Amino acid sequence: MSLCLRGLLADMMLDASIDCIKVKRMLPQDVAFLSPPGAIKPTGPWSLGVRAGDFVFVAGMRGIDPKTNKLVDGEDARIRQAFLNMQTIAAAAGGNLRDAVRLVVYVTDMDRYRPIVNKIQKEFWGGPPYPPRTIVEVSRLNQDDIVEVEGTFFCPVRGAG
Repeated sequence: MSLCLRGLLADMMLDASIDCIKVKRMLPQDVAFLSPPGAIKPTGPWSLGVRAGDFVFVAGMRGIDPKTNKLVDGEDARIRQAFLNMQTIAAAAGGNLRDAVRLVVYVTDMDRYRPIVNKIQKEFWGGPPYPPRTIVEVSRLNQDDIVEVEGTFFCPVRGAG
């Protein structure tokens, strides 16, 4: 057990006013599946995104044109479209890309696509701060795509209370 946790437990035991930690359990009606107009169509048995309380989880988005449901041509255009598709889902929950608290990016060639991802992410964010991001090179993506981006967003529910 780490010193930090040991110290916290010792502090809790000393404070007689702390009887227990209350956790609010999420109910099924607190989870909303997101499939807004103008979004891509899932390519399998998965949802585009879900709102769970104040958090929005967006599935891996690729460079698919939502009008044709086909991959767009060109590396820059395809990576930009992946971010646009993620933005569409976040917007359906009242958020935007700057509400991201975590991004995961999958590319099929790190040396080739990471610089393009960086450039396009900077365009969308307009400058720091940027969310924490993990970028991973994978051997293959669905439909032999080159990039997939997924994100977690903090979008507080408005009007509750």
